[in-house]
Amino acid sequence: MTGLFITFEGPEGAGKSTQVTLLAEWLRARGLEAYTTREPGGTPLGREIRRLLLSQDMSAETEYLLYSADRAEHVRKVVLPALEEGKIVISDRHLDSSLAYQGYGRGLPLDWLRQVAAGAVGSLRPHRTILLDLPPEAGLARLEQHDRLEQEHLEFHQRVRGGYLQLARGEPARYLVVDATQSQQAVQAAIQQALLPMIEEL
Repeated sequence: MTGLFITFEGPEGAGKSTQVTLLAEWLRARGLEAYTTREPGGTPLGREIRRLLLSQDMSAETEYLLYSADRAEHVRKVVLPALEEGKIVISDRHLDSSLAYQGYGRGLPLDWLRQVAAGAVGSLRPHRTILLDLPPEAGLARLEQHDRLEQEHLEFHQRVRGGYLQLARGEPARYLVVDATQSQQAVQAAIQQALLPMIEEL
């Protein structure tokens, strides 16, 4: 049996971690095996990379290559083995984050990002991507502390949000865009309703 790979994306403060947890709980209540993880930091090596990424100043190219190293390890050590076991893997961020942040946000060429990603993740693609969308000023206002990326100027976060929406328009069959200004319960209800047909086929 092949598993299901679901990713959550969105700007800072969108509530991804909360919605990942709520979705996993809903799936488990239906008797399904749901495994939650995140990028960066879903492996022991990834946690070290995450610490560097969120604390050290670096070039945009170095930043992306570190994310790609984390992603390569994560895919091979966590995601693919769980999918091969037939589990539903729910990841807080994946490749689309890099396209939005390092591509649209930092201005790195999308073609180069995708070329590097081809080596990092191979042919793996999410079956469904949930984009929690909200204005960046609203998301940033929800945060109590700010890491290196969260401290970027508002224009950067606006480019990231625009990049996500552009990616979603390019792949409407994979992306589900949810208004993250709603309550946690309303957001989760929209996610469950959209995923139900896919879940019922498992």
